Amino acid sequence: MLKSLVTFAMLGGSAAAACAQDAGPRGITTYGVLDAGVVGERGCTNACTTRVGSGVASASRIGIQGSEAVGQNTSAIFGFETELRLDTGRAANNHETGRTLDHEQRRNPGSDFAREHLEHQAWVGLTGEFGAVTIGRQYNLEYLALADVADPFKGGTAGSATNLIGGPRRTDNSVQYYKTLPNGFSAGASWAARDLDTSPAGRAWGMTVGLTSGPLTVRAAHRNQGAVRAQLNYKTSNDMTSKNSLLAANLRLGWGTAYAAYSMSRGISSSPLFNPDNPYAAGMARTPSNSSRDVLFGMAVPVDRSFTLLASYIRKDDRDLANQDANQAAFGASYAVSRRTDFYAAYSHIRNRNGAGYTVGNASAPGSGNKAFNIGMRHAF
Repeated sequence: MLKSLVTFAMLGGSAAAACAQDAGPRGITTYGVLDAGVVGERGCTNACTTRVGSGVASASRIGIQGSEAVGQNTSAIFGFETELRLDTGRAANNHETGRTLDHEQRRNPGSDFAREHLEHQAWVGLTGEFGAVTIGRQYNLEYLALADVADPFKGGTAGSATNLIGGPRRTDNSVQYYKTLPNGFSAGASWAARDLDTSPAGRAWGMTVGLTSGPLTVRAAHRNQGAVRAQLNYKTSNDMTSKNSLLAANLRLGWGTAYAAYSMSRGISSSPLFNPDNPYAAGMARTPSNSSRDVLFGMAVPVDRSFTLLASYIRKDDRDLANQDANQAAFGASYAVSRRTDFYAAYSHIRNRNGAGYTVGNASAPGSGNKAFNIGMRHAF
């Protein structure tokens, strides 16, 4: 029950058909996630707060998706999701809410945020026996491997693996191909054009391969993305490309599911800390890792059909001369009261070393301190 709810909340796909509000002759459906909770932070550079947050376990959103047969065994498909903020009742527009830049904006130096992206995804494509080809703003393949396969917290709450591993969650101007192959194999590739300026920001490519065999799921992914131009006095290098490679796995056992991941991150924007040349970055740490090796171990243990315990440990080994390592220990629980509704709680503590500035965020916010707890409710429709 919990697994199906979280999968829907992440990708907005499988449960949408079952929960459709409008299924017309072309197969158009609407779906959404409403998530709100209390977020408390500790260990902030400035004063910490306890506040009501929106999209803590899964970003609150509403979306539509649809398909139409356009040939023999071929369909046109589309999807669009826009973010909502339950704490203010408004769309996630920074000028309206008066808030700082959101999780994606703070951690994705390759995007032009003057355009104020509010959509989680916006894509159109074709699907058939050949696989699926989609074009638009989409989750990148490396993030999907991390959140879908290796992270027991599925990229949300204070326990999110994205606090220490990987870069941005989504990519603009992208083309993706994905196909499920015989015998449990799958493969995909992606390419993204650069932003409309002279910098390499946004130019990206990626690939993924996976295998599901009985209780074991393994997926590997790699992603290259151009970053904004670095200043010559930046502490590490002037490399304009971030490279994130990930090997993710989970194993379903009698007592629950065990999770593991190994990540290699290289380049100026390969870490969760944003690029130091971001003009909105004045209040944040300016020393993101330029090279690291990251290891994750986690578990999800169902106590009964409704109640699940979660835990993970992440070790970030910084290979730069500054040696700014970090460790994250996270614990959580979810109680599903139905197929579409659950309550959750989570606590995470990041131990930064040698001046590292990693913070405990969640599905929609980067966080301000090295400790955080969450208590909230999520409903998918």
